[in-house]
Amino acid sequence: MFGAIGKSKKHKETPSAVYDPARYKAVIRCSICTGEQVAGFQDIRSGRFEEVMLIRGEADLRQFKELYGVTEITKVY
Repeated sequence: MFGAIGKSKKHKETPSAVYDPARYKAVIRCSICTGEQVAGFQDIRSGRFEEVMLIRGEADLRQFKELYGVTEITKVY
């Protein structure tokens, strides 16, 4: 009874199908205070940022690039 509350079935898309270079640009959002880095996509029109994954090192950054087919990433502070 309680297991179904709050759960919804979402259609899973492949990551490359979600990223549209004409609409989004790949961005790493960096915290000036803590140094935390989060990779995601920023809508070119609205400027809205959507987080995808935490970047802890070069391996995470490489994985993000391979997963989404990204070659250039902009850093935003």
